[in-house]
Amino acid sequence: MYNKTIMEHFQNPRNVGEIDNADGVGEAGNPETGDVMRIYLRIADGRIVEAKHKTFGNAIAIAVSSISTLMIVGLTLDQAAAITKEEVSDALGGIPEDKMNCSNMAPAAIASAVKDYRSKHA
Repeated sequence: MYNKTIMEHFQNPRNVGEIDNADGVGEAGNPETGDVMRIYLRIADGRIVEAKHKTFGNAIAIAVSSISTLMIVGLTLDQAAAITKEEVSDALGGIPEDKMNCSNMAPAAIASAVKDYRSKHA
C-alpha cells in the first residue's frame, strides 16, 4: 500500500522522543482524528541542531514526523518554517492523495516550534 521509504520511516522512525529543556516546542494535528505531532527543537547560532518528535497517528503521520526531523536539522529557523507539505511528501517518495492532510502536520508543528522559540527569545 505504501512505498518503501514511507514504510521504513513508519517501522523505524528517527528522532523519537523529547528534548529536555527544548528551545522550541510545537504541536499540530487533531486529537479527534487521532493524528498529533509534537516537535522539539534545539537551536544554536540560529540553526536547528537537534529535532525530535512524539507522534500519535497512522503510518503516514509517523513517517512524516520522522522524515521532517531529518529535513530540518542544519536549517535556519526561517528555512525550517518554510518547509511545505509537498516537500515532506517528496522526501517520502510521495504520499497517497487521501493522506496528504498528514503531511501538513509537520510544517505546522515546525512553524509552531519556531514561533515558540522566537517568543522566548524576542
